[in-house]
Amino acid sequence: MADAPGTNDTRAVLVGVDFGAVDFTASLEELALLASSAGAEPIDTITAKRNAPDPAYFVGSGKADEIGVAAKALGAELVIFNHALSPAQQRNLERRLELRIIDRTSLILDIFAQRAQSHEGKLQVELAQLQHLATRLIRGWTHLERQKGGIGLRGPGETQLETDRRLIGERVKALRTRLTKLRKQHETQRRARGRNNTFSVSLVGYTNAGKSTLFNTLTKAGVYVANQLFATLDTTSRRLYLGDETGSVVISDTVGFVRELPHQLVAAFRATLEETIHADVLLHVVDGSSPTRMEQIEQVNEVLREIGADHIPQILVWNKIDAADLQPGVERDEHDKISRVFISARSGAGLDLLREAIVEAAASAARPIPGSRPKNEEQDDAALDIFPEDDGESNPTSTHVGPH
Repeated sequence: MADAPGTNDTRAVLVGVDFGAVDFTASLEELALLASSAGAEPIDTITAKRNAPDPAYFVGSGKADEIGVAAKALGAELVIFNHALSPAQQRNLERRLELRIIDRTSLILDIFAQRAQSHEGKLQVELAQLQHLATRLIRGWTHLERQKGGIGLRGPGETQLETDRRLIGERVKALRTRLTKLRKQHETQRRARGRNNTFSVSLVGYTNAGKSTLFNTLTKAGVYVANQLFATLDTTSRRLYLGDETGSVVISDTVGFVRELPHQLVAAFRATLEETIHADVLLHVVDGSSPTRMEQIEQVNEVLREIGADHIPQILVWNKIDAADLQPGVERDEHDKISRVFISARSGAGLDLLREAIVEAAASAARPIPGSRPKNEEQDDAALDIFPEDDGESNPTSTHVGPH
């Protein structure tokens, strides 16, 4: 695991290959943020243009040598590729450059391992890491392809590689069993909410778009917020009181999405993301000040399609309007439904409009919101997580306030 950000940062050279993608520059900037979030210090960025990856070194042997020379001259300990490398490419690069090589997938997995707080989140991260490691085991055992023979040294009939794969397979099976149990618990809780006709809202959006800040502003939950990627990993749910006439809804904060989110994480975090799948409406939080906001919206929608949540009604929440020099407001679609709300989660501007949009969505879904109660009782309820962990661990409740 990488060091915590800000302490003994590992000096890293970043590598990006331009295959003609329109968001190449933005993707490289995001890689730098990911590296910093993992505890690395990006000291240089090397780029290349290719039509297709090189089968052996991804960037070609000449470019690989250039990266190695630059990295050693700068005293770098790590080279981070902004792409998914095959096990063979990673092994070949490490041998040629004599440096540690990681790809974008490994980097994101490392950040998730650092940030997971809940019992379920840790299980999901471990599962994703083991699935990724299983394809790369050969790297660690090239010098032990077969166990040594001889008296006292004969193995149990397995190569070391086979032993490791068997042990990983057993651990993966155990993790899946635990996660299946947790998923059934969540399903029971969701059915209970369904019987009570509780309207469910999930916050989704690109990482660092301001979901957790908005969640805290709406619910006073105290979820950890920071100006870094993947500050929030564990889904947290609270009741949100919307007035005496309408009562309360359940609102959930979820992990942020990112370009090329590793498939292992999408699969492993499916139990957490199922809170999104079962929502009545999605508040798709967008960083309105980002020049790549439209690409980010599409990336989020792509993940939603992958987890089967693309059919759920969405309201685009255009956040950070103070940084984008925009005013609070709403936009309606051709059916006169609110389709976009302009707000600032940090300043609170436009939050009254967002509350009205949630009430309108609940009404249009013909799902009454029962249980109207005095506001002081509702505030007491905000301190209770809807989904307490089965081992007594809880979601982080520090109130570090980040930019948005």
